[in-house]
Amino acid sequence: MKINSLTGIITTCLVAIFTLSACAQDHKQNENRLKNIQAISNSSVLLNNQNGFIPVTKLAEKKFASIQLGFAYQVAFDSLLNKYADFKSLSAEKYRDSATLNDLADDLKYYNTIIISLTDDMAKNGRFLNFIGDVAKHKNVILAIFGEGKSLSAFNNLDIPIVWSPQNSQEAAMVVPQIIFGGIAAQQVLSKEYSAKYTAGSGYKTTVTRLKYTVPEDAGVNTENLIEVDKIAAEAIAGKAAPGIVVLVAKDGKVIYNKAFGYHTYDNVLPDKVTDIFDLASVTKITATTPTVMHLVEQGKLKLDTNIGYYIPKARNTPMNNINVREVMLHQAGFIPYIPFHNYIKEGDYARDSSAAFPTKVADNYYIKKGFFSDFMWPKMLNSPIKTRGTYVYSDISMYVMQDIVEHITEKPEEQYVLTNFYTPLGMHTAGYLPRNRFTKEQIVPTEDDKVFRKTLLEGYVHDQGAALKGGVAGHAGLFGNANDLAIYYQLMLNKGTYGGEQYFKPETVAMFTSKQSNISRRGLGFDRWDPDLTKKYPSELASSQTFGHTGYTGIGVWVDPSRGLVYIFLSNRVNPTVSEQLGRLNIRPRIQDAINRAIDKGNKQN
Repeated sequence: MKINSLTGIITTCLVAIFTLSACAQDHKQNENRLKNIQAISNSSVLLNNQNGFIPVTKLAEKKFASIQLGFAYQVAFDSLLNKYADFKSLSAEKYRDSATLNDLADDLKYYNTIIISLTDDMAKNGRFLNFIGDVAKHKNVILAIFGEGKSLSAFNNLDIPIVWSPQNSQEAAMVVPQIIFGGIAAQQVLSKEYSAKYTAGSGYKTTVTRLKYTVPEDAGVNTENLIEVDKIAAEAIAGKAAPGIVVLVAKDGKVIYNKAFGYHTYDNVLPDKVTDIFDLASVTKITATTPTVMHLVEQGKLKLDTNIGYYIPKARNTPMNNINVREVMLHQAGFIPYIPFHNYIKEGDYARDSSAAFPTKVADNYYIKKGFFSDFMWPKMLNSPIKTRGTYVYSDISMYVMQDIVEHITEKPEEQYVLTNFYTPLGMHTAGYLPRNRFTKEQIVPTEDDKVFRKTLLEGYVHDQGAALKGGVAGHAGLFGNANDLAIYYQLMLNKGTYGGEQYFKPETVAMFTSKQSNISRRGLGFDRWDPDLTKKYPSELASSQTFGHTGYTGIGVWVDPSRGLVYIFLSNRVNPTVSEQLGRLNIRPRIQDAINRAIDKGNKQN
């Protein structure tokens, strides 16, 4: 098991080379690397940005492509681009015998924003120059140029944005995409004349608007103080707490640690990757339903102290009618925790093939009959007894209710609303419901091998039975995504509602929902929080009183600590091949959180 874990870690470190995540646990090495990153950042120049196109904004309006013309560090370059937006990589290689690159230009017809990386030597190629000039007539084009700058004069007649780095290296290939998207600020101008257009003093400066991908030392953290995270993760894999784990740490807007451990399953075939997509379980509550509620509260379309029946006509003659929205968001509405709907399924309620009578896909080769949710599940929830109103009882029914309320108000399905309003504009291109409609099985970490209900390995279908029977989209579960997407969203929360140069929420809205809002529990509105009962050590022993976030049944944890500028993401599939309590028994999520907290606190003392 130790050998397999080590193999997974080594494989991940090869991937992490292209993410600027430190794998070599060497403080001195990373200090030197940071100097190099800073030297590249401080010498790179942004040109032709008169229209303020860089840092790139309004991602929802853009379809991105990256063109491979033969740049030696294209893999690293594209890896960083994909941290910020969904990029299609297109190669000129198959057109190398063509007199022109018209066929490659034709491949770009569905894309409006094109990024092309090249060196001084590549810019001597007339075919490349003609291609760039032609594409720039019809598309937004950004050039990334690496080298001494001799090629700048070749672009005198173009007004497209250019980011030029005097270094032609893998590190430079990872810095320039961050300048393009605002992870790193452009701050230099040309020190001498390169052409009649590109004279000394030319250049534009920008500010940081998105996450930066860097080494721990960039945030004042000693790499060697994070070795404990690796050890605890390896212990979790060896102790069969989960087949695989991904951990991401962002401090002060900088991703300083992002590693994967183990494999998709205990078969040890597919190593976990930092880009893998996980079933986020109850983290859905605060990453999909709660932000939608926040939006509607801001717009005055949803009132926290208005009763459920006002928004849901079907609830008016049920026990839920007079309960207000605030109680629902605080888990104080008196709802029972959950209803095991899968236990009510009988022969004839499902089929192995889809049809008009069985339209709702629950898993591979499992379809539930039409109306199962609307005719059976929803009425059963609406009429469930209210037993504990005014006390804190965590209930999944709360977010079924909130989903129905927000869909009544927005007149849109929740999965569509969150993509349009949050994930796509933020650049979160794996986050969303129903991932099998967009991604291959190999990109999605499997959860339970369900022997009882669905009788199949769940690959990209929500683990939660109730959410599955609803068709995979529910207010309490059903969201999938990778660690980077979650880091973007929770950096938005840490930023009090702003990211990528755009405002999604007012600061006071974020403050209200994420701070303690109950007199009888630790909860915020939708959000879980630090527990003032210190004997519980929740979410971890060293977490500050400002900490907010949520956990998920499948083995997920997302926590934000504003006092440390920290976003901590923990992803695992602890329910594979079947539900295991080892993750909790070994206290893995809190121990990793405290290892991170200690590393940050040591850095703060030393700096």
